[in-house]
Parts: sequence; structure tokens; C-alpha cells
Amino acid sequence: MPPARIFLGCLRFALALLLLASSAAHPASLRIATAFDPQTMDPHALALLYHSRVAFQVYESLVGRNEKFQLEPALAVSWQMTAPTRWRFRLRPDVSFHDGTPLTADDVVFSLERAMIAPSQRAFQLKGVAAVRKLDPLQVEFQLEAPDAVLPEKLQFVAIMSKAWSEKNGVARAQDFNAKQETHAIRHANGTGPMRLERYEPDVRTLLRRHEAWWGWVDKRHGNLQQVSWVTIKSDATRLAALASGEVDMVLDPPYQDIARLKNDTRMTLLQTADIGQQYLTFDQARDELQHSDVKGRNPFKDLRVRKAVYHAIDVPLIVDKVLRGQAVPTGAFLSPLVDGSPAELDRRLPYDPARSRLLLGEAGYPNGFAVTLDCVNVAWRENVCQAVSAMLTQVGIRTTLRSSPTSQFFPKLSQGTASFVEFGWTASPDAWNSLNGLFRSFDRSGLGTFNAGRYSNPRVDSLIDDIRVEPDATRRRAMVTTVLRLVGEDLPFIPLYRRTLTWAMAKKVSAVQWPNDTIELRWVRVR
Repeated sequence: MPPARIFLGCLRFALALLLLASSAAHPASLRIATAFDPQTMDPHALALLYHSRVAFQVYESLVGRNEKFQLEPALAVSWQMTAPTRWRFRLRPDVSFHDGTPLTADDVVFSLERAMIAPSQRAFQLKGVAAVRKLDPLQVEFQLEAPDAVLPEKLQFVAIMSKAWSEKNGVARAQDFNAKQETHAIRHANGTGPMRLERYEPDVRTLLRRHEAWWGWVDKRHGNLQQVSWVTIKSDATRLAALASGEVDMVLDPPYQDIARLKNDTRMTLLQTADIGQQYLTFDQARDELQHSDVKGRNPFKDLRVRKAVYHAIDVPLIVDKVLRGQAVPTGAFLSPLVDGSPAELDRRLPYDPARSRLLLGEAGYPNGFAVTLDCVNVAWRENVCQAVSAMLTQVGIRTTLRSSPTSQFFPKLSQGTASFVEFGWTASPDAWNSLNGLFRSFDRSGLGTFNAGRYSNPRVDSLIDDIRVEPDATRRRAMVTTVLRLVGEDLPFIPLYRRTLTWAMAKKVSAVQWPNDTIELRWVRVR
């Protein structure tokens, strides 16, 4: 790394620690370190785990989840289907935004319409919503294109914003994150959540303070935080050093090689749970010629035999054992068995078989293999996995060059579909439709296939995904989900890799609730 970049990185980290130290004496303060920056405070601009972790401490949705990850009321206190294509939501009274203005149905209608329109990356969750209208100051009605028995499940992480604040600050439309648009909503926020945004310094830290007027503090389950400093430290060793020295109180992504040692550290508490999400590889299946390759006039990834060759060439159990130090589970499923309709029997992987891989490449017309570039985000554990994958593929003739990018450059490649071959993760929700629509539905800009990075398309899969959205019978719906997952397994637009064991390391004085989607809810955190 050039000396100038090293100096800049050290300067940023030193600044972050100095700012943390200045707030350490604040009552009930929490200092969290993670490798990832939230990128923006606009709640509709992104649909990424590392963004949601921070933005949804400030913003809220109509529905939320309780400690057991079950749906519960949030800004809506109740909801009901009043007709096959109508849902009515009654809003919580006496809720105020952080600027003191009251929440009304006008804000809800504005926010949902904002989330439904490009460039919002939350539009995929609201596919099938024809309109949202105000019934009275505390009631809204969803008009749907077709019946949807599980609409409430789709509304978590669809933030409610202040209409007046958004219009005043010129952010009535979501930030175009992929186009690197600059807006007021990137560094400013006005939500209704338990924490309000004090300051956001990209790639340094985010400072949150308690919103004393939050409606939820009357619930005695909730914690005692007054201030949270969320600091970005990309170096694994530096994050752990900050935790060991007491400069931070919590690390959400401790390096895998240190987890066994942390378990034996009497100063630390570790929370661990199975991930409802998982990691994949996916392929460009749209272009007729593979980019960044020595194959001209052809795209090898359009051939199922080549995709199977990739699958057989990767020894995922070895990667889990050696690279991830056993802190993951190899998977052949395309969605976790924690997702409704994803049966455990689909979790079996195709065997690691490099000889079979070479045979399939020969049958597909590539006896000497071909070159390809694998895109990966530049976070240590993911880079390490990508390096192992690249080496294994190169051994069978798929000469793989690894290209690592920072999050701000990497994540747009997923929604824009610009990568030839890419490793990425997906965090599912318990209901399957959001994941099926986001990952496997043919892409279009209306909110279909938003994260279908390889632009895979299968008309039968599309039809089933559309039918799942409107199927009211839970048993039939579950069977349809299973059918989609079987069809995707036959087509292999993705290679399923593994599901992590999620680990949070924290000082003994901290207690928290861990969800299987790797998102921390600060409202439940308590510091002694």
C-alpha cells in the first residue's frame, strides 16, 4: 500500500479514537467498531445490511420485530386485511419526529411513495402495492394489484420519513446511490426511532444520541443507552486491539481466527447465532461476451456445464475449516432453512470434484479453460475466501483474477449488474418472497430482481415468484417457494457457499439481543 494511503488510514483511525475517547465518560455510552461504513443516512437509498444496522436506529417502519425475531407493531399499532386487495394500518398516536413534529398519515403515504419510486433500492419490497392513501390522520390504506396475505412481513426496513423535512431539504426523492448523488439526506436524518443522528462522518464514525421522546422507552425491556459512537475500523487487528484496550465496547465482526481466543477472555462476552443469510457466487448471464476474459465472442457462464464446473471446483468445507476457522456451515441451499418454504433437504451441496469440473469444461468447449475476473468487497474475511476460491478455480483451468473494491464501489455492481463474476452476501427475512423477488426474479427497474446481479432470467421462475406474492394459502405458498428453489438449483444462476456463525464480541458491561440477520437493535442494549 502506498505510504500516503497508509498515513491517511492511520489519521482517520486516530481521529475516530480521539472522538471516541472524548465521549467515553458520557453516561450509558456505547462504542461499536465494525469494518463497514453505512455509506448514507438516506433510508431508501440502499438495502444493505451494513446500512440498515445504523439507519434503522434512527428511522422506523410500520412493523418491527421482537426479541425472538417475530413480527410486532412499530409505527403501526394494528393492521388488517379489509378486502382481498386492501390492507388498513392504524398508526401509533403521539409519535414525534426528532425535530418535534408529529407523525401523521401524510408522512406515511409520502414515505411509502418515495420508497416505491426509483432510485429507491427498497422498491423491490413493495412490488404489488398499487397505491397508499390516507383515511384519517392516523390511518392509511394500501391498495394492492392482487391479494397479498403477508404484506406486513414486507414492510420492515421501509422507513417512514417526515414529508415536511424531506421537501424542505430537497430530498423528496431517494438519493441515487449508484450515481454517487450528493443530497442533504446523506449526512442528515429526521426519524422517529430511539436514536437521533448527531453526526455522520463517512468512513470515520456515526454519532447517535438518545431520542428522549421516543414512544418505546416506556417498555421496561428496553435499554439505557444515551449515546452511541459507531466507528469504522477496516483492519481486523486494529478493531480487536481497540476492544482489548477499552477504546471500544463492542465489535460486530471479530476476525474468525481470534474467536476461540475471545471465548477464553474473561473480560469479554460473545454472542453467537446462526445466520439467516448466506454467501454466494453469481455469474453474468446477460452479455454475449464475457467481460475481462480471454474468451472472445462467447460467454462461458451461459452454459450450465460451466456453472456446474465452478461448483464442483470449490471445496467449501475446506474453506470453512481453514479460512473461516469453522465459524460457518457449508450450504447447497439458496435460502436458509430458517426461511419459510426452504426445506432442509435442499441444503446438500454438490460434491467437491475437480476432475468432474475439468470434464464439464471440456464438454462445454473450454478444454483449456478461460480467464475471468472475480469481484469481491475488500473486507478481510471475504477477501480471504475469494482468494481461496480463485486458487481452486485456477487449478481446474478457470484462471481467476481477484479484484477487490471498497464498499462504495463494490455494492453498486450488484444492483447495476456490471460484474462478470461476483461474491456477495444476502440477508433474508423469514418470509421468502422478498428474497426470491430480489435475487431470482428477472430484472427490471420497477422493483423486480433488484439484486439479481447476473441478470438471470427464467419465465417459469418469474411466474411462480409472482404467484407466491398473491397466494393466500400458507401451505400452497410454502410448496411454491420450494418449487422455485428447486428450479433455481437446476439452473444454478448462483453458487451457494456457506452460512456464517454470527459473532459479536463485547465488554462484560454490555448486554444485547442478537438477531439472526446480524442487525443490532440499540433499543435493547444495556450498559452497566
